[in-house]
Amino acid sequence: MTDTSKTTGGLIVPRRTILRGAAAFGLSTALGAPFINRLHAQEAHPLKGKTIEMNILGIAGWVPSSLGVKMSPLFADFVKEKYGYNVSFGFQEAPFSDLFQKAATSLVTKSQEFNIIISDSQWLGALAKPGWILKLNDTIAKNKNLQLDWYSQTVIDTYMTYPDGTKEIWGLPQEGDVEALFVRKDWLEDPKENEAFQAQHGKPLPKTFEDFENLTMEEFEKVAAHFTQPDKQRWGFSQQYSRVYDFATCAFNNYLWSRGGEIWDAKTGQIEGILNTEENAKSLQAFKDWLKYCPPGSTNVGIAEGIDIFTQGKVFSQIQWAAVGPAMITDELKGKVLVVPPPKHGSGASAKRVYSMGGQPWVVNAFNDETKMRVAIDFMNWWYQPDTALEFAKRGGNPCDKTTLSRADFNDINPWNRTFKYMLEDGRSRDFWHDPKYSEMLAVQQEGYSAFVTGQSSDPKQVLDYIACQQQQILNDSGTSKIAPSDMCATTSL
Repeated sequence: MTDTSKTTGGLIVPRRTILRGAAAFGLSTALGAPFINRLHAQEAHPLKGKTIEMNILGIAGWVPSSLGVKMSPLFADFVKEKYGYNVSFGFQEAPFSDLFQKAATSLVTKSQEFNIIISDSQWLGALAKPGWILKLNDTIAKNKNLQLDWYSQTVIDTYMTYPDGTKEIWGLPQEGDVEALFVRKDWLEDPKENEAFQAQHGKPLPKTFEDFENLTMEEFEKVAAHFTQPDKQRWGFSQQYSRVYDFATCAFNNYLWSRGGEIWDAKTGQIEGILNTEENAKSLQAFKDWLKYCPPGSTNVGIAEGIDIFTQGKVFSQIQWAAVGPAMITDELKGKVLVVPPPKHGSGASAKRVYSMGGQPWVVNAFNDETKMRVAIDFMNWWYQPDTALEFAKRGGNPCDKTTLSRADFNDINPWNRTFKYMLEDGRSRDFWHDPKYSEMLAVQQEGYSAFVTGQSSDPKQVLDYIACQQQQILNDSGTSKIAPSDMCATTSL
């Protein structure tokens, strides 16, 4: 595998960094795990006696993707016992920013190179519209194990359906993911820090899940400012500002949505006049302003860089994906990190938090032959069994079914599980565009946000005008929207 820590265009998450943290949470669980129910008699199955090789395409250096393959020998044991056939899995991978192109290049030729794909949620439209992936409605109707009670409507909207708002199902949740706030619990419990904060603000530092659940950005800013101590090479906060993939976009959407803004009208495809408002411009300025609590060089921080500065003890807190919890909480940091809901925006009863959804669905290659399609469906039936979902969670994964997440012991399996459930509830997290033109729209947006936070552009409203005009043109050209850019767009630039 290529060392993704040295790439510049993809997800720069060093594989050994991710896997080292993940191992602490059970990736080494024996493949002979006792949860497989041994059967005394095999069931009739059309593949009995056959040997099949399958291939999964997933995200390089991303623990949730590798978990699906690391657990595949359990599936092989399961079908050997239950159905009498042999199966093995190969795994190919690419960074986030390259994975869609790798999948598309194969699927456009109707290849069976990748039988099952771990897709980013925003790619559902681009994969579904050309007919490259299997529409799952009929499959679900025929398989009771796939008729799950999902934890929230947000799960369905993010990982399963396209077009938005319909009941056409193209994906099934592989890894649920939400934004969480990782904080140094040991710093919060330092008596000297508490004494200094109490003296300055007349109140103690927040220390519990409930304290942070009620915290607003204005209140949290005092905490971040307190721990910003450059003379000690410590800073109070970190979030993603990088131009790579969707890093800055997901981080800024947290501000935009939580402060009441919208990015578009999904029904009409209108962007201009919705994204580029004065209020959203104020949110973009607020997003940039938090750089004063971040370490130098933070405009280049993405997922991997964020993990590094947190685990190296440079920052008190970081808004980061729950999926990288195993890497954020290393052996050295066990018991020293608290994972809590990120702050609300606003004040009083109107304060709210609406943060970006992450995570990936499984999608099935529509060009699989009959044999490989049957194995793919068998795999999905197995993946969503309660014992499999629980094993996934114990290894550091984030399942999305209500049965698993409602277990009395679920919150205790991983340090981030309580916050994962909390942020997965409807109204606290959301996804953005499943439109087939996702990648083009994202590229424009990342260009604009990066230009603003790095100082190449100084006017947040002008930046949003540029993005809205460009995106409106993209959707109008593609036919997604009948709304053309306004005359103002002819003179708009960064």
